[in-house]
Amino acid sequence: MRDHPIHHIAERSHWLDAQATGAYRRSTRGLSLDEVGFIHCATADQVRPVLERHYQGVEDLVLLTIAVDRLPEALVYERGAERSELFPHLYGPLPVDAVTHVTDVADLEA
Repeated sequence: MRDHPIHHIAERSHWLDAQATGAYRRSTRGLSLDEVGFIHCATADQVRPVLERHYQGVEDLVLLTIAVDRLPEALVYERGAERSELFPHLYGPLPVDAVTHVTDVADLEA
């Protein structure tokens, strides 16, 4: 799985902050890495269902595409709290240089 990119849905303002500091430290909507202990990520097939379940009506989101081989921290596939499928969780900050592409979520929905 290390050769397939993973994704993270981010508020644009948090991504801009990360670019200024060099590392992204948000876990999920409304929660930080420090509060949760890991960054919630998704495979390509999981992105749309996650958007539908957790981000309805939220504007100004970006989808970060992450190169797994650029991650210095542990990436662990674990079961989601309400699902039986495995989700990638990054146990540490996301280095900005591990993000290979940024897509406006509004463009995905068009």
